[in-house]
Amino acid sequence: MRILICEDSVLLREGIARLLTDAGHDVVAQLPDASALEAAIRAEDPDLAILDVRMPPTRTNEGILAAIGIRSRGDRPRVLVLSQYVEERYAADLIASGPAGFGYLLKDRVADVRDFLAAVEQVAGGGTVLDPEVVSQLLARRRRDARMERLTPRERQVLALMAEGAANQTIADRLYISAGSVEKHISAVFQKLELEPEDGNRRVLAVLAHLDAPRTDQHDATGGIR
Repeated sequence: MRILICEDSVLLREGIARLLTDAGHDVVAQLPDASALEAAIRAEDPDLAILDVRMPPTRTNEGILAAIGIRSRGDRPRVLVLSQYVEERYAADLIASGPAGFGYLLKDRVADVRDFLAAVEQVAGGGTVLDPEVVSQLLARRRRDARMERLTPRERQVLALMAEGAANQTIADRLYISAGSVEKHISAVFQKLELEPEDGNRRVLAVLAHLDAPRTDQHDATGGIR
């Protein structure tokens, strides 16, 4: 796999490159900021771009704005965002930009190299990887509206686990309910949110994309589940 890394920390950038190279991937570019990102993408045609959120010169949102730009132009390269923080506004924009080939991981919560490499493969293959903390913060601060108010506490728990990328059986195991009950809850969620159910993570991203305004309350929609 051809991978581009855009990360201002030289130690982290070199470390990620070494991990990816050792795993058999081809790191085609390593950039310290987003200034040459577009040129590098055109020149190298990477399968995946791994981007930091905050980079020079302002160290605010250069990386995530670059990710949004990449996503707005099509499905190549896939984008994996690494961040110290959950940038709620921009994370929601990224999610809304499309369901496939996207990941958002928090650096300090990547505790296992194998999990990171698996996330790289999943995103490059068109899947979605969202850190549970990203999901939790997005869902916890969504706008209180008629649609979300229709959900029962159990349906909110199921929705939060769906957003984490959990499969139906995993949700069943986490909530100690049957797989059939999970399917019924998912159907109810989409009916109440006025969404058409779809397979895979696309359905989760559609839900999050619809909840695009900050909530006025701080209710934890995950029901305390991580």
